[in-house]
Amino acid sequence: MTLNVGEPAPSFSLPDGNGDTVSLADVQGKWVVLYFYPRDNTPGCTKEACSFRDAYPTYEAQNVVVLGVSTDDAKAHTKFSTKYSLPFPLLTDADGSMATTYDSYGLKKFMGKEFMGIFRKTFIIDPDGKIAKIYPKVKPDGHADQVWADLEMLMAG
Repeated sequence: MTLNVGEPAPSFSLPDGNGDTVSLADVQGKWVVLYFYPRDNTPGCTKEACSFRDAYPTYEAQNVVVLGVSTDDAKAHTKFSTKYSLPFPLLTDADGSMATTYDSYGLKKFMGKEFMGIFRKTFIIDPDGKIAKIYPKVKPDGHADQVWADLEMLMAG
């Protein structure tokens, strides 16, 4: 399934590290940054999460919701969030079904091995629940700043 800018974002309800359910419907009316990442506590994912953490006061001041999604379990998310003081929820998509809906899960290759996993992708969802921007191949360095620059333009309309 390929998603396009302007289309409604697929709805979801997933548990966060505390076991609370977070749904797209819960954040309706707000801008949402939904980022998919492969694994807690790996170098690229840590860099990406910390860049969103460092930029978070700016996002929060504009009432923008940041949500990270991986297949890691709640325990891994809690450890990761605590270790790096992440102020936003990390959601558990245990079977990759939500990531699949967002075209962010599939066959990956690493060191000669093939396996199913999450692709590093980010979506900006507007207050009406429509996809405003898609980042198909994310590089962790500077990503949160790029997302913020795009969000500012989108919010200015």
